[in-house]
Amino acid sequence: MHLFINSIAASAGGGLTYIRNVLPLLARRSDLRVTVALGSELRQEFPELPNVEFVEREISPLHRLWFEQVKLGELIQRSSAQILLSAGNFAVRHSPVPQILLSRNSIYTSQDYFRDLRERGEYRMWVDTHIRGWLAKKSVEWADVTVSPSEAFAEELRRWTGRPVQAIHHGFDETVFADDSKLPPPELAQKLQEIEGAFKILFVSHYNYYRNFETLLCALPLLPNEIDGRPVKLLLTCKFLGDQTPGSYRPEKAARMVKDLGLTEKVLQLGSVPYDRLHYLYREADLYVTPAYTETFAHPLVEAMASGLPVVASDLPVHREICREAAVYFPRFSSGAMAKSIMQVATSADTAARMKAAARERVRQFSWKNHVEAILELSSALIKRRQ
Repeated sequence: MHLFINSIAASAGGGLTYIRNVLPLLARRSDLRVTVALGSELRQEFPELPNVEFVEREISPLHRLWFEQVKLGELIQRSSAQILLSAGNFAVRHSPVPQILLSRNSIYTSQDYFRDLRERGEYRMWVDTHIRGWLAKKSVEWADVTVSPSEAFAEELRRWTGRPVQAIHHGFDETVFADDSKLPPPELAQKLQEIEGAFKILFVSHYNYYRNFETLLCALPLLPNEIDGRPVKLLLTCKFLGDQTPGSYRPEKAARMVKDLGLTEKVLQLGSVPYDRLHYLYREADLYVTPAYTETFAHPLVEAMASGLPVVASDLPVHREICREAAVYFPRFSSGAMAKSIMQVATSADTAARMKAAARERVRQFSWKNHVEAILELSSALIKRRQ
C-alpha cells in the first residue's frame, strides 16, 4: 500500500503530536510506502525513515487553501499513492485517490469559541473561523471517510454535518514518551530546581483562547498560598508574549491578569518544552489541570495519567471520555469550582491515590499502534472499494 499524508498544517498542538507518533510506526511497516507533505521545520525532526519519502513545502496559512485544492492533487498523482490521509481538518475536494479526513478541530463547532471571540473584539478572527468552519464542514462531505479522535467529538461532527463520522482514538506510547536518553533542557532543569519543594500544578498548552487560561488564572488567588506547607506554583509550557504565541492569538489579557492578580511569583511561564523532554516536567508536577472549554482529544491528559498525576479537568464530554474516573471535573467557566476541585484532590491522599490507580488502568486503552492498524485497515477497505 502507498499512503500519502498531508500534514502541511502540522505546526502546533495535536497536529504535531500526531505526526510525531504515527510516522515512525508507519515507517516500520515493510508492506507500506509513505509519502509525507510537511513543512521544513517539522521535517528537521525526522531522520531518514525506511519506506518514507518527504515532500517539503513552506506554505503560509494564507496560501494553504490554494495549495491543497490546486497543487496537492498533482503531488499525489506524481507519487503514485493509492490513498490520501488528510491530517489537518481540511479535505481535498477532488482527490485523485480515496481520502481519509482526520477532523480534530472543535473550534469550528464551538459556540463558546465564537462568543469568546466576540467578547474579545476579535471580529476578524471570528469571520476567518466561520470561513474555515464552512470549509471544514464541506470537507466532511468531500472525504470518503471522516475520522475523529474521540467518540464525543465524532457525535458533535455528526450533528453538525449530518454525515457519518468514525471515531478512532489517538494513542499513547509510554516507552517513547518517557525516553530518558535525552536530558532535560538546562534552562528547564534550573527553573525546576529553583522551585523544588513547591506544590506544582501543571498545564501543558501553547497559549490560545479555547484553552481558557483566564479561568485558570482567576482560580489561583482562590487557592491558599501553601498546600500541605508547600508554596503553590502553576507551571505553564508557554509565555504570555505575542512573539512566542502561535497563530493570531493575543496573550496580553492573560499577561495583565498575572500582574493585576499578583500572580507573578506563583505562575512559572516556562515557554515551549520539546516533546521528547516533556516527561521530565510531568514527573515534577503534583497535579494536572485543564480548563479548556472545547476539545477533541487532549493528548496531555493521557500523558498526565501515564505520569501518575491526578487530573482536574473542565466538565467536557471529551474529557470524561478520555479520563473517566481518573479526573475530577468542574464547570468550564467557574474559577471557584476549579479551585475547590484542586483542593479536593490536593488535600486528600485517598482521592489522589484512587485517581492514580484509575489513570494507570485507563492509559492502557490508548495505543498508537492500534490507531495505525485501524487507519491502515480503513485505507485498505477504501482502496478495494475504488478498484
